[in-house]
Amino acid sequence: MEAKNQGGGAGTTKRPTPPPLPLSVRLQVTGLTAAIDAVERRDGTVNRCLYSVIDRLLSARPNPRPDKSGVRSFDVTMDASRGIWARVFAPAAAEHPLPVIVYYHGGGFALFSPAIGPFNGVCRRFCSQIGAVVVSVNYRLAPEHRYPAAYDDGVDALRFIDANGIPGLGADVPVDLASCFLAGESAGGNIVHHVANRWATEWQPSAKNLRVAGIFPVQPYFGGEERTESELRLEGVAPVVNLRRSDFSWKAFLPVGANRDHPAAHVTDENADLAEEFPPTMVVIGGFDPLMDWQQRYADVLRRKGKKVQVAEFPDAFHGFYGFPELADANKVLQDMKAFVESNRATPKSTSS
Repeated sequence: MEAKNQGGGAGTTKRPTPPPLPLSVRLQVTGLTAAIDAVERRDGTVNRCLYSVIDRLLSARPNPRPDKSGVRSFDVTMDASRGIWARVFAPAAAEHPLPVIVYYHGGGFALFSPAIGPFNGVCRRFCSQIGAVVVSVNYRLAPEHRYPAAYDDGVDALRFIDANGIPGLGADVPVDLASCFLAGESAGGNIVHHVANRWATEWQPSAKNLRVAGIFPVQPYFGGEERTESELRLEGVAPVVNLRRSDFSWKAFLPVGANRDHPAAHVTDENADLAEEFPPTMVVIGGFDPLMDWQQRYADVLRRKGKKVQVAEFPDAFHGFYGFPELADANKVLQDMKAFVESNRATPKSTSS
């Protein structure tokens, strides 16, 4: 399809027509982007008073009793001094050890938490459809906590799980910590990359139990000073992401005075100092995501560095599509992720006791 090739050619001038979306999805996306625009200030700060109101309206409470899909959820404190906690999603019981997915939510590094409705729903579907215990991490937000705070918190969440397991899970749900996968979309996808690299470099050799077996950067937030072809072509066309919102996120997150070519944002051959044991990677890319060029370049960097990488590309998908179960692609990507988990597990399901 033509949309699959839209990430490269500079000759593309015609603005594409977005694929039709169900009314429920359009309303949710409109409401979410309006909330983002309401709290993000031009000076790179967040109106936290207004944000706290919106956060309460959009948040879902943990549900310790299994729902109709058999998934229960509860919250675990990891470091109260820094406000690091996680929402755990698990079945009531399991006959064999389950893989673990540690999830980092999106929100441009500056917004949201594991409780926000779409992220809460994604993790619930991870648990029921992939067959994993999901640990959704609440990391500190920018601009109050700039780079590398989110990465530090992401690594420390893994250290907590390595040392303590998953408190509150119970003996009825055994887990396979040697089959731990990291997942996250947007800013969370960026965090997934950097946390995985730091874990492989600094912590994996001394870890007691936890092994990162693979990662899912879903439409990861990468960037640079350059305005790519996809950013320009989809400006004002694609929902959720535009140049103004992207620039806000980098201004809020990166060190004061840094530009978008900082290594946190701009993962290139020159600054991607990847660990020898960098885990297998599945990059998810949407054809109506303005960031798709950066995501394709990221996958290319991993390939050139000799890392195991596969790309799951959805030509009609906008940024954040997999948070909406009404969309067929949101369910298809979970099937792809399940296959990736099963093919990269340390202990295959069929041999678990």
